Amino acid sequence: MALLDDWRDYAYSEEMQTTKDGQKFWEKYFLLEKGIYEQLLANPDEVVSGTVKELAEKYDVPLSMMVGFLDGINDSLKTPNPIEEMEEDTEVSLDMDLELLYKNMVDCGADWLYSLEQWEPLLTEERRKELYKEQKASGTIRKEDRKIGRNDPCPCGSGKKYKQCCGRN
Repeated sequence: MALLDDWRDYAYSEEMQTTKDGQKFWEKYFLLEKGIYEQLLANPDEVVSGTVKELAEKYDVPLSMMVGFLDGINDSLKTPNPIEEMEEDTEVSLDMDLELLYKNMVDCGADWLYSLEQWEPLLTEERRKELYKEQKASGTIRKEDRKIGRNDPCPCGSGKKYKQCCGRN
């Protein structure tokens, strides 16, 4: 079984979602994740690469936590890694698309990541605000304004047709 399957089976199990042990696990993971991002963003021009095991050692995190990190960052890379088949000796690269990474952090509500001070020299405050607004707007569903028809349900919520309720003259 690939490392990613092991990670997902464990990290997203009911126990890890509902118990105090699970809460402690996620707190530890988010702290380690924050530390990795602080290091990556401090030197954004360096494309970090190596095997999964080497990266876990480089950032001093357990192998399973590195797998979780690679799963989380994969959609923000210029070239995604083959995470579905990933094993300890799989070569991976962390060539990040910074704007996409920022938007993905906003999308998952990771304020502890998109508010890191390491973003300040990388993206202007104005650009970060634009990216934040773009990402928030992308998830908003807007109903098109249209005229209410006679046989449409009444917008007042009565359950009657508009012509039998508020549409009476």
